[in-house]
Amino acid sequence: DQLYLRGILDIVYDYDYIRSVLTKEKLARRGNRSMWRYRELLPVEETTPDTPLRVGWSPLYEEPNLARLLGLRKLWIKDDGQNPTASLKDRASAMAVAKAYEAGARTIACSSTGNAASSLAGNAAAAGFKTYIFVPERAPKGKVAQLMIFGANVISVKGNYEETFKMSAQAIEKYGWYNRNAAINPYLSEGKKTVALEIAEQLNWEMPDYLAI
Repeated sequence: DQLYLRGILDIVYDYDYIRSVLTKEKLARRGNRSMWRYRELLPVEETTPDTPLRVGWSPLYEEPNLARLLGLRKLWIKDDGQNPTASLKDRASAMAVAKAYEAGARTIACSSTGNAASSLAGNAAAAGFKTYIFVPERAPKGKVAQLMIFGANVISVKGNYEETFKMSAQAIEKYGWYNRNAAINPYLSEGKKTVALEIAEQLNWEMPDYLAI
């Protein structure tokens, strides 16, 4: 008998153990200025290498003039546009590449029309992975061109995004590719959470009252 479950899984950490091996002082001494400086708080094996492109540790700018215009006491802007493909999605794609490495996969696939696709294409290419990216036929030509520049195999699907996603899921299951679709892969949000860890560390562990995305 087979049991089919629907929904995204949650990653469970042993925070008592992590607290015993990771401290603010230890982090401060680390030279690794990327999302992988938080390895103890990420779902990767100790032997898994950092991904080739430097993702994360993007600058946090204080903007006093803009804060004054908005009637705020203080305001900071986190610039993830300085990631390799200029997007927060690089954090998720770097995690996908790391988990694909652990799974022994050599091909990663997803359906997307925007930043997720370009970030996967760029990060996977740097790590030597083959990619298949499914896009609706009406996807912007500029985005498709960017994927092809990174060497991705682009499959144009006649239909809307739902039909594109369905076709990608079928192909991933048939060929055993690693799945980077955000609606399926539970690890992607773990990569994205590193932006919050960075903000906390860059503000000397004093969290802001509000976050606007």
